[in-house]
Amino acid sequence: MALMFLTETIRAYRLRDPAARSNLEVALCYPGLHAVGIHAISSFFWRRRLFTLGRWLSHLGRFLTGIEIHPGARLGRRFVIDHGMGVVIGETAEIGDDVYIYHQVTLGGISTLPGKRHPTIGNNVIIGAGAKVLGAILVGDNARIGANAVVVGPVQAGTTVVGIPARPVQQAGESDEKRGGDYGTPSDPCLDPLLQELETLRAELAELDARLARLAGERVS
Repeated sequence: MALMFLTETIRAYRLRDPAARSNLEVALCYPGLHAVGIHAISSFFWRRRLFTLGRWLSHLGRFLTGIEIHPGARLGRRFVIDHGMGVVIGETAEIGDDVYIYHQVTLGGISTLPGKRHPTIGNNVIIGAGAKVLGAILVGDNARIGANAVVVGPVQAGTTVVGIPARPVQQAGESDEKRGGDYGTPSDPCLDPLLQELETLRAELAELDARLARLAGERVS
């Protein structure tokens, strides 16, 4: 079972990352793979109520890889963490299969109360570098979260969200390039909802200027 897990995860890295030239290179040089492997061990002890040992192994994994995954988090198969430095995954986070995240991503909580307080990530989700997904929210299957987005509400399946706070810019059924590709960031900057609002304001100001000019012309005449 452990060998199958390792083999399919290494294959996922090879498929995702063109810089990965061999299975041996992935096994030796990819901290995301190491972090997930250490998490599997720490989670084994955590679920057997050996909490201190589980946390210590998790802490060791953070020291070795720069990736912090709480032993209580649940990770799916073929989970790829690209680069990985600064990734934080909280205790009650749940991650589906074939999820791909970049460095500086946080799956965090916004409450100090016990119980579910971290996100649930569906299958085949991509989370761009620096994104923060906060609270006990659901990110649906095949969603894309843009780099540096701050997500505090649910994300529907097949949707791309960007910005602070994150808002949808593309829906399911559109090309992967338009939906953000592997970085979860749309190639067209005009799809950013903040830029769209600024453009709307600019258009309204231009219209007001034109109306004022017409009124001034009517008074002169």
